[in-house]
Amino acid sequence: MPRLPTPVTLPDRGEKRSARTRPRPLLGKGGAAPDTPPGRHTPRRRLRQETATAWAFVAPSVLVILGLSVVPVIWSLLLSFQADDLVTPSRWVGLDNYRALAQDPHFDQAVRNTLVYTLLYVPLSIGFGLLLALALNRRIRLVGLYRTLIFVPFVISAAAQGVLFSFILDPEFGAANAVLDKFGISPQGFLNDPGQALAALLAISLWSGTGFCVVVLLAALQDVPPSLVEAARLDGAGRLRLLRHVVLPSLGPVMVFLLLWQAITSLQVFDLVYVTTKGGPLGSTTVIVYFIWEQAFKNFTAGYGAAAAYALALALLLLAAVPRLARALRDRFAPDRFPRARARADRHLEGAAR
Repeated sequence: MPRLPTPVTLPDRGEKRSARTRPRPLLGKGGAAPDTPPGRHTPRRRLRQETATAWAFVAPSVLVILGLSVVPVIWSLLLSFQADDLVTPSRWVGLDNYRALAQDPHFDQAVRNTLVYTLLYVPLSIGFGLLLALALNRRIRLVGLYRTLIFVPFVISAAAQGVLFSFILDPEFGAANAVLDKFGISPQGFLNDPGQALAALLAISLWSGTGFCVVVLLAALQDVPPSLVEAARLDGAGRLRLLRHVVLPSLGPVMVFLLLWQAITSLQVFDLVYVTTKGGPLGSTTVIVYFIWEQAFKNFTAGYGAAAAYALALALLLLAAVPRLARALRDRFAPDRFPRARARADRHLEGAAR
């Protein structure tokens, strides 16, 4: 006999209703189910724990930044409007410190010395750095040694440089006057002569600061496309035209960076002056930063020194706008002065790619 199919039975309606109306499990403490293992947490709780752990690691750095930069800046700004000798309670004087700066001949002398130092140091350091970088950007013997020797003075601290040159430039027992005496030149005062002290400091700074410009410009020179240089030579450009129309335009952004960096460095010079001349003789080497230190910690007029510091900060903020202005002027007024060389270089690159 054929086998009959097994009848299909439907579940009872009461059983289906009980399955639909079965209560959901209650969530435990923290949003987790009662049967959640004790080592696991919900995503929200895990996120809170990770945030707390991250702040625990970041908090020391934040406290250091607030304690060493933000709080002193705000405190010195408030101090510039007060008369404070760092001992007795301060007294609010408003803009009197800034008015006194405008009438102080010593501050005028410090500003004048700083401007002279900056206007001489910045172009000379970049110019000597460019000449040395061009000389070292060739395949010559022991070029690595020459590059190292030029960069080593930049690594030496300004305090060590000051001590070293204080012995070398000593008017009585220094090596500089001993060498000059061999050539029949009378002894010089150098750091003890008001007419030579600032120039001597400038020479020391150039000895150390030119190495930084050499390294930066040498790296920029090695990034100039060789095909562009070769195309300019094929176009009839000599060394001067090649330097003027091909190499220097390629160094434009680096030159702007060096101009800003060296200017800020020269405006903030302090340790070399402190170690060598201490602002003398007769205030001929007193620069702005040394003037600020002298007013705050030698004459105990902290409010007056803070006002001078914010005058310097305003000058640095104005100087920081130089790269943007230079970039805007370059994009607007700088034409392509060597179009045939650039076109030939582009064709050369296309042929090499093919």
